[in-house]
Amino acid sequence: MTTRVGIPRALLYYQYYPMWQAFFEEFGVETAISPPTTKDIVTSGCSRTVAETCLPVKIFCGHVLSLADKCDYMFIPVIRSMGKNAYNCSKLLGLPDITKAVIPESPPILDIEIDANKSKYSLYRAIYSLGRHFTKNPLRIEKATKKAWKIYLAYRQKMSSEGLMPTQITDKMCDKRHQVDLAENDSPPLLNIAVIGHPYLIYDDYINHRLITQVQAMGAKVLTPEMVSEQALDAAMTSLVGNPRWTYEADVVGAGGYYLQTKVDGIIGLAAFACGPDSMMMNIIQRRARQLKAPFLYLTLDEHTAEGGMLTRLEAFLDMVKRRKRGQSCA
Repeated sequence: MTTRVGIPRALLYYQYYPMWQAFFEEFGVETAISPPTTKDIVTSGCSRTVAETCLPVKIFCGHVLSLADKCDYMFIPVIRSMGKNAYNCSKLLGLPDITKAVIPESPPILDIEIDANKSKYSLYRAIYSLGRHFTKNPLRIEKATKKAWKIYLAYRQKMSSEGLMPTQITDKMCDKRHQVDLAENDSPPLLNIAVIGHPYLIYDDYINHRLITQVQAMGAKVLTPEMVSEQALDAAMTSLVGNPRWTYEADVVGAGGYYLQTKVDGIIGLAAFACGPDSMMMNIIQRRARQLKAPFLYLTLDEHTAEGGMLTRLEAFLDMVKRRKRGQSCA
């Protein structure tokens, strides 16, 4: 019987799923992916966590619950740091412990820890510890690691070179029945609107109320952080804040700085309610946009966010951007 590893469709899934799938498949292991976020998933996740827990973690718990009886292991990596002296949110660092505490029915958790501040030996030891669940052969683990890294680099390159979003790749890999339609209108877009924030907010259609589809339906082309090379993101981030303090700061501050430099028509920033790192990073971009007199809309999401209210703000923002662009073209 084939071993199945569950991967929740939440948090780091959008950045790393192709790499994770490639690693496990090298051992003949099948990956089981939870379905796109639904009301039931959000409700079940909220029922297991305290009120102060941020929405992305509540949703993550809901996805774990949806997979609990469908796999032999649950893969919950801990990405502590991806750069020197830059760290991830404490709630994300504690995900394996949170899951064990609030979802006791979860299958055994594979909780590899990645920390760029430690030695390469520590990283290799963590990877081998993960691989030894499926093979005792270190050469097979090494081969799986190299293949996974190659897939990750190709994934990032494909998105930045072809202007693709993660869901346009991962949805085809997971389940075509749940594929998100991100096709733009046949008519040429009137505006170029950048949407910045964490992938788990930008690409989860349930919690952001189909934001990308809504913006495209209003005649705009949507640009996201993944459409920019990592080198360009890092350069834009460095020009704004110097050395990063948070893991994935380049995806928020770097993307905002890059799109302000390229003079898009407007920027929409997405953040989770009560997220300290998000509020600080978005404030940096908001102040920079104000200095450059660039349109910027800051949207905060939680489980109580209503689609009607958000749609009204989007319509008002895009109408303002259109009037501003017409005024500039007439000047």
